[in-house]
Amino acid sequence: MPTDSSLFVRHPSNPILSRLDWPYPINSVFNAGVTQLPDGDTLLLCRVEDRRGISHLCAARSANGIDGWRIDAEPTLMGNPAEYPEEIWGIEDPRITYVPELEQYAVAYTSYARGGPGVSLALTKDFRTFARYGVIMSPENKDAALLPRRIGGFWALIHRPVTTLGAHMWISYSPDLQHWGSHKVMLEARRGAWWDANKIGLCSPPIETAKGWLTIYHGVRQTASGSIYRLGLALFDLENPHICLLRGDSWMFGPEAPYERGGDVNDVVFPCGQTIGSDGDTIRLYYGAGDSCVAMATGSVRALLSWLDLNSSQEF
Repeated sequence: MPTDSSLFVRHPSNPILSRLDWPYPINSVFNAGVTQLPDGDTLLLCRVEDRRGISHLCAARSANGIDGWRIDAEPTLMGNPAEYPEEIWGIEDPRITYVPELEQYAVAYTSYARGGPGVSLALTKDFRTFARYGVIMSPENKDAALLPRRIGGFWALIHRPVTTLGAHMWISYSPDLQHWGSHKVMLEARRGAWWDANKIGLCSPPIETAKGWLTIYHGVRQTASGSIYRLGLALFDLENPHICLLRGDSWMFGPEAPYERGGDVNDVVFPCGQTIGSDGDTIRLYYGAGDSCVAMATGSVRALLSWLDLNSSQEF
């Protein structure tokens, strides 16, 4: 059976971004939304935590997606509590989806305030100016991404509310990106001793394949020494994405390198985005490591789908 090391290979230059790269004083940089721009640049919209503990988003661009990063000289998107009070304690963990119908990028991010974390949405064409929609999923909710096309005529958003039912992945639908309904659980956290028991959430936006929406999600294992964030795989039906077709039994990528095992938060790998190569197969997965830096690992869509076929059961 393929192992996690064969599915994703860490780049030898990891971590590719840290606070030492930043043009202004910060505490840490991690959990970056990712897209490839029309000019070929890779853009990371990084979560940056300042020295107060408040997070904002800052863009970094690179011609090769590995080094030579051109980082915005000041925050790209800050919390705006005067107009959006839900952002009083910052904004975090963006996921970027390019939406061809809108000819814009949709950025789903976590807004943080006294009521807890909620899901907010903004649209942009250039990552310079943003049209905010405000909170679209009220607290406690996070780990959200928009699908790139309508499903049955409606926009679809994956998100992770915390309810009396637990911390599971849900999907909701909207005619206009503002009013959301038809909420459905799409993947439940397992119970008991499983690696993804009790708390799961979406990582990077799902990848549309001929077989379904290939989705990387995180599971949180509670141990005597704290939490371990690892990555698993699931596949969802293309036209009914609340239907899970396959779910991996085991985790396939977890914290092993020193920059993942130690940091502001130990034992965390947490991707918020990836790029797909011109071959339609090569994945570059960008992830936060130890809540302190950004790293990258390379994989293959075909290999992930093959792994799912070999390593899944009906234990959804």
